Amino acid sequence: MIDLYSDTKTRPTVAMRAAMASAPVGDDHFGEDPTVQALQDFLVEKLNKEAALFLPSATMSNQIAVKIHTQPGDAVICHEQCHIRLFEGGTPAVFSGVSLDSVGGERGVFSGAQVRAAIRPSGPYFPPTRLVCIENTHNYCGGTVWTPEEIENVADVCRESSLALHLDGSRLFNAAVKLGGIEGAWPMAQQLVQDFDTVTICLTKGLGAPVGALLLGTRAQIEVARRWKHALGGAMRQSGIVAAGGLYALQNHLSQLETDHANAQLLAQELSGLPGVALDPWPETNLVFANIRGTGLSGEDARKRLWAVGVLCSGAGQRLRFVTHQDISTIDIATAVAAAQQALHA
Repeated sequence: MIDLYSDTKTRPTVAMRAAMASAPVGDDHFGEDPTVQALQDFLVEKLNKEAALFLPSATMSNQIAVKIHTQPGDAVICHEQCHIRLFEGGTPAVFSGVSLDSVGGERGVFSGAQVRAAIRPSGPYFPPTRLVCIENTHNYCGGTVWTPEEIENVADVCRESSLALHLDGSRLFNAAVKLGGIEGAWPMAQQLVQDFDTVTICLTKGLGAPVGALLLGTRAQIEVARRWKHALGGAMRQSGIVAAGGLYALQNHLSQLETDHANAQLLAQELSGLPGVALDPWPETNLVFANIRGTGLSGEDARKRLWAVGVLCSGAGQRLRFVTHQDISTIDIATAVAAAQQALHA
């Protein structure tokens, strides 16, 4: 099976497993795990933030960020198709008691003017707007990249309006590699996060670690976040075993993202040549969305047919999602395209 369902399907490499097996550990519930601390310190230094907190998942990181920036009854501005709004179980309403004021924007990118227009009026009838969330890369809009200039345009309005700014950077390093290349990935990543009050980093997608995410912010914010980590059951005791996988990935796997992007381009080129298939949109990073409306098949039928010939993908409606990652080779791409041609035009 060629598994293009998600870049969360990556498996630890032999070298990563060795790093995990040999990692020194302690009880992270009490801040005693040296490998967790090393991971947190590494990202703090690289991204020029004050503090970081290792967490089980990016969803927990995003939701703790919303919690620490808001009070019940507040409003949060985000893109209408962002992960926090669509794929995190309605947790902003349940956990933080906030409403989400969504805005549109091509490629998942919105402007400072849109933020300004979405800010609620003052007065007793309206929820106060407190927070803006950006997703980079933007999953559902095609793995698209926010540039530093686009972020700054929103950040300027946030500063003018005293709004906090959070980054769902679950695939931040895909954006950094896309814009800065391998050699410039870390400086670009630092530039991409500099305007944000808090930042989520996921380790389990293209980076290839088996577990974990981090929330970065000020020392005061991270101390509040630590309370919620423990309250939500996120303390993982000797979690240096899995933190070591994340640290290894950050130190060794960024170059793989460039290969993933190249494989996504190859997949897009080949899929776009199939009758009835249109790229929706053309990929910028490692997420390939193909609209199969022209084939006459439903999305469910198409996914079943692909599964039957050995290709696994996801999607909604007639828009299929294929995700390249470190376990997918150029040969796998060619095999997947041949299988897709057979499945979609049988």
